[in-house]
Amino acid sequence: MELRTFVDRLDDRLDTGAYADVDASANGLQVGPETGSVDRVAFAVDAAAATIEAAADAGADVLVTHHGISWGGIDHVTGKTYERIAALAKNDLALYVSHLPLDGHQELGNAAGVAEAIGLAEREPFGTLGPVAIGTVGETGEPLPPATIRDRLDGFEGATNGTRVLEFGPDRIERVAVVTGSGADWLDEAAAAGADALVTGEGKQQVYHDAREAGVTVFLAGHYATETFGVRSLQSLAEEWGLETTYVSHPTGL
Repeated sequence: MELRTFVDRLDDRLDTGAYADVDASANGLQVGPETGSVDRVAFAVDAAAATIEAAADAGADVLVTHHGISWGGIDHVTGKTYERIAALAKNDLALYVSHLPLDGHQELGNAAGVAEAIGLAEREPFGTLGPVAIGTVGETGEPLPPATIRDRLDGFEGATNGTRVLEFGPDRIERVAVVTGSGADWLDEAAAAGADALVTGEGKQQVYHDAREAGVTVFLAGHYATETFGVRSLQSLAEEWGLETTYVSHPTGL
């Protein structure tokens, strides 16, 4: 497959352009030639020295990640940015990135994957950021104790430290909002949407008080652990397109 075709297919499926004005990440093809072909694709959560090296060792033509190396543009190609770009160029490895588009996609995204894993049904977009959504909200189907949801979250890849629970909601949870990664800022929106709980990756100091006052339980399941689902979905999509793939697991414990 031509590299341009691969990029265009991903951009179209993820609606990358819709997030251009709200995402600091330079989504799409961040590093790579204008022309080229793709036979093997590596997938990872983060673009870093370790994942770039692993992708190169696997013989990949493209590395697809959720977190890239360009946030708000690159003014100086020095330090770690230089090292990462140099490693990509040395190994003739392109880098494709999808940040918020891959958080919010209601079928392929991180939030959709988390929701599916904890058993949420009747899902709809949640987590507004300008004109787009970066999360999802849904129903548990039957009232669940917080411990049941925590146990399901603890089974995620990279969930090495266990899920932190701020248990301020009802004893039985029926409606859950999900914003992966750093999604504590959507606590008020979760309460307004009638959610009993918010699942995200990491929290901030203020979320304790906000959750307590709103009567909403918050599950902090880990930034990495909540954001493996999107790249895994894209891996399956690439395989449907006839490409060979490899997945680079590199949990951060955060």
